[in-house]
Amino acid sequence: MRDAGLRPAVILLSTSAEATGRRIAALVDGEVHGLAGRVTDPDVPFSDTMDHLRKLFADGRPIIGVCAAGILIRALAPALGDKRTEPPVIAIAEDGSAVVPLLGGHRGANALARRIAEMVSVQPAITTASDVRLGIALDEPPAGWGLANPDGVKQATARMLAGETLTRDTALDWLDALPVAVPGAVPDVSISVNIAEASPGALVYHPKTLIVGVGSDRGCPPEDLDRLVEATLDEAALARAAIACVVSIDRKADEPAVHALAERLGVPARFVAADEIKAVEDRLPNPSEIVRAEVGVAGVAEGAAIVAAGEGGRLIVDKRKSPRATCAIGLAPSPVDPATIGRPRGRLFVVGLGPGSLPWRTPEATEALREATDWVGYGLYLDLAADLGAGKTEHRFALGEEELRVRHALKLAGEGKTVALICSGDPGIYAMATLVYEVLDQGEDVGDGARRADIHIVPGISAVQAAAARAGAPIGHDVCLISLSDLMTPWPAIERRVEAAAQGDFVTAFYNPRSMRRTAQIVRALEILSAERPPDTPVIIAAQLGRPEEALTVVPLREVDPAQVDMLSLVIVGASSTKSFRDGAGRARVYTPRGYQTKREAAE
Repeated sequence: MRDAGLRPAVILLSTSAEATGRRIAALVDGEVHGLAGRVTDPDVPFSDTMDHLRKLFADGRPIIGVCAAGILIRALAPALGDKRTEPPVIAIAEDGSAVVPLLGGHRGANALARRIAEMVSVQPAITTASDVRLGIALDEPPAGWGLANPDGVKQATARMLAGETLTRDTALDWLDALPVAVPGAVPDVSISVNIAEASPGALVYHPKTLIVGVGSDRGCPPEDLDRLVEATLDEAALARAAIACVVSIDRKADEPAVHALAERLGVPARFVAADEIKAVEDRLPNPSEIVRAEVGVAGVAEGAAIVAAGEGGRLIVDKRKSPRATCAIGLAPSPVDPATIGRPRGRLFVVGLGPGSLPWRTPEATEALREATDWVGYGLYLDLAADLGAGKTEHRFALGEEELRVRHALKLAGEGKTVALICSGDPGIYAMATLVYEVLDQGEDVGDGARRADIHIVPGISAVQAAAARAGAPIGHDVCLISLSDLMTPWPAIERRVEAAAQGDFVTAFYNPRSMRRTAQIVRALEILSAERPPDTPVIIAAQLGRPEEALTVVPLREVDPAQVDMLSLVIVGASSTKSFRDGAGRARVYTPRGYQTKREAAE
């Protein structure tokens, strides 16, 4: 999952800030953090404003406060230290009439402030000297570039503010405010893919044009590949900041060592097809028939690097080997956009929404839904997450098409997409998680890419948890979950399980208790439990939990009317020890003691 810490936190302290704040959050893909009790349904509620702001700042989160600048200043002043590491902090008036970058101007705050100011049609209040007087931000290069010596920005800026003219390499056309150095002269602002020492007041930029091509044995220890790559880079004196991505053949998409290397280098991992490598085999300096016999191409590291370097690219470091890994370095003619190379490892989030209401959706589920490009699921479930659906490609399926949903989600993940397979409740409880692994385990034809996808099960609040919370604490002791649907499980097997639950005196929760065509199962299940339970055993019938149509009823076992139960209900039948009482508001409260009274009596 993408690091949520990189997403801006849009801070709202009052309802009057919500309209502006939510518009800004949508613009910058931000997360709404709201003061509890003052802001409606924030993504992240908080109760202590000062403490929350300091934690966000310490975590490196960009902070956009739709509030008075003084609040941000007082909160963060004790935490200020190195300006080169502080995250962007921006103050915005509640009505959008002022946009002021306070901190991190050259770490994204000024650029972010300009975007926001353009949206609200005001002039950003940027005070950074180099931006105001020179019109450039030397330590804020565009995508595809990195600055080798950020410590030199202060002196270079001082030279320019003092009236000196700094010259640039012709390739640095985004610094068009600086003149191009005359032919043959050493520019003050230069480019290099090598580790470079800059003279005082000069700057060196690294274009992200290096491609690290790698191959490895299955199960290669990450440290083995890491050592090989580091030695290869050191041998050629190549700058890590000039690396665009790590690339390998697509059958290595699930190789942990490759992903560990990419994560440590801070770049994406991309994977190219064998056919793409075959197309450049005539350019491999070290083809290997042994490798061809193993993976179908004559060279993985060199081939992947050549493919990724693209037209006009070349190898600058031929294959280097260790006992279990290979590495080669390619050079592209211009900064590389990794998104244009091969594909990433596909990801599949099997997401549990919980009962469906926003307060019961977990932050992990929210982040997975945000990150996914494609949503797959029953239409109702997609509708329950509609607040996050902007820009998503939806793949809707009818009720009963569970296997089609799973196969389609796996297919999309196999293509390198980031997919959310959306369920209600918890995906591991009578939902889609089991079917995902069943399809993969049975080796059915879902494609090699799908089998190599990165699968995350994102838990949700299950129906039994939601019903129990609404009714009190009925599952505080041993509990048994049984689905009464016999569409895939034979009824005799279900009946045996109900009998075992009755004899074991478990609190028993029935999922899928009744439908228009299945009416006898709940009747028989209650008969079985009635033979082993007191007639006044509390029974909870919960329907549409967390939704406007929510209904919850508590009745004694002897009074249960099966006609009250439908497919959208969950039924919890207490154990013989389960108790109920009326609270001060007259509501039935149900709980199952764990034995603390016995423990107290024994202690006395």
